[in-house]
Amino acid sequence: MKQKALVNWLKVLIILVGLCGAFFFFVFIPKYGCSLVEDMPEFSYCYYPWLFFLWGASIPCFIVLFLGWKITNNIGKNNSFCNENAKYCKWISWFTAADTLYFFIGNNVLLFANMNHPGILLFSLIVVFGGICVTVAAAMLSHLVQKAADLQADNDLTI
Repeated sequence: MKQKALVNWLKVLIILVGLCGAFFFFVFIPKYGCSLVEDMPEFSYCYYPWLFFLWGASIPCFIVLFLGWKITNNIGKNNSFCNENAKYCKWISWFTAADTLYFFIGNNVLLFANMNHPGILLFSLIVVFGGICVTVAAAMLSHLVQKAADLQADNDLTI
């Protein structure tokens, strides 16, 4: 795959993931929550805490997509292995770690506030595990990109 085609493909994927995420967090979840409250009004006190909790969890996701867009721009400039991309990968690692921790703690707080079910807490551990995997992968990628950028800088100085 040519570099220009790869960059365009990555940008299309980032846009599609962003649109799907925006639809999920800002259209589907509120509508689904409203339908749950209509069907079971005894849980209406849980609607806004869960809505704000999930909206808060979405913020780092969109920041990570923005950082991915910046990495894609650098790839398009034929600058894949640079210190800037290593820094972006490191920030992605930090944002996913923070979001994973937020999601885990938030689920526990909602459980202790009697606004969560233990089954949902157990299911959320799958999301937490996925977040940990992405955090580790982004941290490793950051390290590898940094090493490649250092090697590339050394080769550029060699005659």
